[in-house]
Amino acid sequence: MQKKVLVIDDEPFILMMIEDKFSRAGIQVVTSKVSVGAVELIERERPDLIILDWMLPEISGLEICRQLMENEELAKIPVFMLSAKGQSEDRNRGLHHGVKKYITKPFSPKVLLSIVLEELNNK
Repeated sequence: MQKKVLVIDDEPFILMMIEDKFSRAGIQVVTSKVSVGAVELIERERPDLIILDWMLPEISGLEICRQLMENEELAKIPVFMLSAKGQSEDRNRGLHHGVKKYITKPFSPKVLLSIVLEELNNK
């Protein structure tokens, strides 16, 4: 069964880059440029993994993580935070809010794919 990854980021180039790299690896990718309605999108799509930007214009990725943690089913979905916020206190806040992996921008799409595949293969 094909694995599904949901990517929420307001940068179209990042969405395109991840979608291209992951689709070539056989992963189904769903993308969104907006954070409004993110929890509803996650409920509808039921991805195997979520890649989430922290700094989104409407609702922060951190707030989305907080909302996911309130839902017993959605809290089980691993979240990888993709962020330009690279300070240790930012990482700690992310991990405190249920983030499984914290990746700072700029990032290597190849490395991101590698750690996503590792997580998906362990599910």
